[in-house]
Formats: sequence, structure tokens, C-alpha cells
Amino acid sequence: MKKIIIVLFAFSLLFIFSSKENDIIIPNNAIRFRVVANSDSLEDQNEKLIIKQKIEKEVYNLIGNANSSLEVNNILESNLENIDNIVKSYNVPYNINYGSNYFPTKNYKGVMYPAGNYDSLVITLGKGTGSNFWCVLFPPLCLLDNEKEDVGEVEYKFYVKKLLDRF
Repeated sequence: MKKIIIVLFAFSLLFIFSSKENDIIIPNNAIRFRVVANSDSLEDQNEKLIIKQKIEKEVYNLIGNANSSLEVNNILESNLENIDNIVKSYNVPYNINYGSNYFPTKNYKGVMYPAGNYDSLVITLGKGTGSNFWCVLFPPLCLLDNEKEDVGEVEYKFYVKKLLDRF
């Protein structure tokens, strides 16, 4: 038991004192996905998650075999009507924007997602003042997040690095 604690402590220190040079940075050609809730009420947050799950499933079926951001871009552009119809079925006011959208800096499990304008699919529900869900569609880090929800920072960084090297 002591060995496990010592190993975990050593890994923790390693990441606390690691330099920014070791940070993984998502490439500029990444395509992001965001769903912004109407508000932070429980009802609006649940609605956001339900719509997010439906859109994710549709998008993954469409882009699952894509090998480039250009390919993903073309697929999404030609399927915006399908995505629109999914959101429309929930009878809530919404706006869909596929193009360049601003994202603030985000550090998630040791991976740096720098602020900037990114190609992205953004669905804003109602007034769009609530908390949002976001992820990276390409490279397909959304899939990684869904598959590896309970992994720690070290394992997540390893998988992200491996995936980025692939694309």
C-alpha cells in the first residue's frame, strides 16, 4: 500500500512541476463542438445534455471514418439540415452556427485548449446564458472523453497525444 501511495505522489509531483513545453496543445485545424444551455436551471441543463447526446450520436455516425479536418468540414456542412432537424424536434428556441466561433482558454486533464476562433459547430439554446458542453470533434477527442470519463490526467494525456500523433 505504501508503494502505491509513493508512486502516486511521485506522479503528482511530476505533473505539478512539469514545464509548459510538455503541454499538449490541440492543433489549429481542430473542429470543436459546443452546446450552450438557455440557463443554468436544472431543466435547461438537462435539455442541453439530451440534445447534445442526440447531436453527438448523429455526428459520430457521419464523421466516424473521416481522416482530415477538411473531410469533417465537408461532411458537417452537407448535413447541417439533419442537425437542424434534430434540434428543431425539441421545440425550443435555438441557433446553430457552423463556422468560426470564439472559445476561451480551457485546460482539461492536463491538455491545453488555447483561446481563439475555431471552426466549430455551436448550438445555442434559448438565450444561451447557461453553462455549456464542449469538446473537440476532430481530432475525435469527444469520443475519447466519452470512452474514458473516469481516467486520470496521465492516462488522458497519453491517449490525446497518441490520437494527435495519428492525425
